[in-house]
Amino acid sequence: MPKFFTRKELIGEKVLEIKGEEALHIAEVLRIKPGEEITVGDGEENDYICRAESVKKSAVLCDIIEKKKNENEPRVKITLFQALPKGDKMETVIQKCVEIGVSEIIPVDTRNSMVKIKGKEEKKLARWNKIALSAAKQCGRGIIPTVKPLMPFKKAVDFAVGSLEGVLIPYEREDTNSIKTFAESFNGKSLGIFIGSEGGFGESEINYALSKGLFSVTMGKRILRTETAGLVASVIILYEAGDLS
Repeated sequence: MPKFFTRKELIGEKVLEIKGEEALHIAEVLRIKPGEEITVGDGEENDYICRAESVKKSAVLCDIIEKKKNENEPRVKITLFQALPKGDKMETVIQKCVEIGVSEIIPVDTRNSMVKIKGKEEKKLARWNKIALSAAKQCGRGIIPTVKPLMPFKKAVDFAVGSLEGVLIPYEREDTNSIKTFAESFNGKSLGIFIGSEGGFGESEINYALSKGLFSVTMGKRILRTETAGLVASVIILYEAGDLS
């Protein structure tokens, strides 16, 4: 059954409405007809089994058959702080990390980031959030993970320390603390993971991160690509938390 999202204020006791691009997708792309059933999420971990009654490009009106709690959200809410990678790698990172359960993604401008998006921020952010929405629908998420505006590295570190229960930074020179050991002992509900760009983090950035309380970990003997590292780190955390068992 296809899934879509709508705003909570468009949901009543017996009917709900879908507007914007979601309605256009239902009417023009999937060509859903009145009488067909769909699942609609409110973005707050509630799903509604619905029957389409009126299908137009501008709005889709549905009768609510059943409301139920979405059980697909992980216990640990992961915020991925991803240094800007080259090309379209950011799109891959967003898509795959949303699929496996990451709750929020924050692009980070680091010393070794080879890509600059000055003047393109709004267009990029809109595109990235559209990818996150599509991935959330495909894998049945209860929320739509948000891609936030670009942050400078130090601001991102300060934000993470002030808002999350734990913050990791995988580092290729770390040879003592493993991410598996950290994951096994972490009992918090919110976690940040910092991932460097193709050139990795600069030494001054690592020193700043550690001085603020970030936990440096190794993910093994092999150095992973930037588009792989965040996915692997998130999988390890979620697996140990019992969300990918």
